[in-house]
Amino acid sequence: MAAKTTPIVANPDYVTLINVFTVEPKDQDRLVEILVEATDTVMSKIPGFISANIHKSADGVRVANYAQWRSAEDFHNMLINPAAKKHMEPIHEFATYDAHIYGVVDVRHV
Repeated sequence: MAAKTTPIVANPDYVTLINVFTVEPKDQDRLVEILVEATDTVMSKIPGFISANIHKSADGVRVANYAQWRSAEDFHNMLINPAAKKHMEPIHEFATYDAHIYGVVDVRHV
């Protein structure tokens, strides 16, 4: 499969979700698996989805999702989508999260 990239540009026409989950280290890989599966089978098919990037912290207690959506409205529509809610329900049993929508304002490259 060809490598896919997520462009990060200042002032894009889309919004960025940064969602940081907190878990016990024993649950980190399980959370990653759920998020990847949810992205592949549900989120990527919801209107407005652009990309998702799942990150594991080195200390084992966090997983971050850097995702891009066409608009805040599309993101909020995902939150009430029954298929998305069903996929995300098990996460609430073992993880907490802090999710916010951002706009990229500056990008620097070396």
